[in-house]
Amino acid sequence: MTLTIRRATAADAQELATLSAATFSETFAHLYAPEDLAAFLAATYTAEKYRDALEEAGCAAWLLEDAEGRAQGYVLAGPCGLPHAEVAVGDMELKRLYLRAAQQNGGWGQKLFAEAEHWMRRNGPAAIWIGVWSENLGAQRFYQRNGYTKVGEYEFPVGNARDLEFILRKSLPD
Repeated sequence: MTLTIRRATAADAQELATLSAATFSETFAHLYAPEDLAAFLAATYTAEKYRDALEEAGCAAWLLEDAEGRAQGYVLAGPCGLPHAEVAVGDMELKRLYLRAAQQNGGWGQKLFAEAEHWMRRNGPAAIWIGVWSENLGAQRFYQRNGYTKVGEYEFPVGNARDLEFILRKSLPD
């Protein structure tokens, strides 16, 4: 399958919302009560939120598309919003990185990540932050290979459920 990566625009907001709900569900739906998952998806992955993120909140996104233009994955980055005392104004965060199951383990996650990290390095002064589910060992290994270390924890709400998330950081050279 031929895949390409392109920078997303606000015109892609609905595509990002749909893909986000689908990939989050593919990855994590088995962990939550259906009503918790439905409430989380409806509140979190809306076209309006993606449009605002890309037009007003200083975020950037990239889409992984097949030859027919169907989205197979995406990455979203922007100003850091993680709850950690050392987050500084201007620090950046890898907010989301998801691929459809069929595209996983083919190197595309690394390529999407590289696009976002390159953009964050150009736009953030000191550090890049990532929140990752405490039980997602594959993602933790991926980020560790890319130079990120655990510096904290927080609870991530999905409906009435609360997940333990690890906060990872990579300090940038001066």
